[in-house]
Amino acid sequence: MTLSPKATGTLSTSTGAAYARILGVGGYRPERVVPNSEIIDKINSSDEWIRERSGIISRRFAAPEESVVDMSEHATREALAMAGLEAGQIDAVIVATVTHPYQTPAAAPILADRLGIQGAAFDISAACAGYCHGIALANDMVRGGSAQHVLVVGVEKLSDFTDPYDRGSAFIFGDGAGAAIVGPSDTPAIGPTVWGSDGSQWKTISQRESWIETREKQIDFPAITMAGQSVFRWAVWGMAPVAQKAIDAAGVRAEDLDAFIPHQANMRIIDAMIKQLKLPADIPVARDIAETANTSAASIPLATERMLREGEAPHGGLALQIGFGAGLVYAAQVVVLP
Repeated sequence: MTLSPKATGTLSTSTGAAYARILGVGGYRPERVVPNSEIIDKINSSDEWIRERSGIISRRFAAPEESVVDMSEHATREALAMAGLEAGQIDAVIVATVTHPYQTPAAAPILADRLGIQGAAFDISAACAGYCHGIALANDMVRGGSAQHVLVVGVEKLSDFTDPYDRGSAFIFGDGAGAAIVGPSDTPAIGPTVWGSDGSQWKTISQRESWIETREKQIDFPAITMAGQSVFRWAVWGMAPVAQKAIDAAGVRAEDLDAFIPHQANMRIIDAMIKQLKLPADIPVARDIAETANTSAASIPLATERMLREGEAPHGGLALQIGFGAGLVYAAQVVVLP
């Protein structure tokens, strides 16, 4: 192949920090607490059945006028405060969500405008694994030189997409937002990400109708449905090996961890993963699902914020985080807590 004379020059490229770390986290939980007693009549169930099946006692629902952008803003301001940064120092915004009600524009540029940020801003759709995907992207952006500080938000208003009469999913979901600021580090603080997908099982967690089908049939807002048993088996048997790979990739051992922060999908899934990973009994484990239910992309940062605030996990400690959900997609990494 003959190169054009114009193609013989040297292309400039960007270089970033040697490493990246999470500098601060923040969380937002809507005011309204919804106990199981408000859910059970419509699905012909009981508080005991829900607790036994999922470990969920209550969840938070956002107010009708409260948007994913509103919740993201609250969580972001907390994260900025912990990181000791101003919004103007953020170069990029990544919002992980599946419940922003607009196909376009994305939630991220609207959030950026609210905060006075003029850098890159985009949404990612990786369901319950979205936050971990966002951390992976932010890590690469900081180290690659395309950004110095990146805001990563996991946020969901799942109450808008839940069928209150669906016995298989009505009790599972909640609303909330969690945020993290990723910036440069002198030492390794975000381990290699182990991630992947199994699109052959996409129907196990999915929106009931496409937007086109919704328009053609003039049906109600399409809810998210889930084949619970299939998801449970996939998570129990498939995710512990992914978590172990993330531990191995980080060059640490399970006993070196200071916290385990899995996606808050089901208490039984969390217990099964602990057993398979052979985690020592003294390692704190996030069990926020009891009071937040499944907040999808928001669950890991929400749990991280609470564990740090309440002293359950140590600042500067090592935490294994893993998200998994619709797609079926997953991502895990070991991180140093801010």
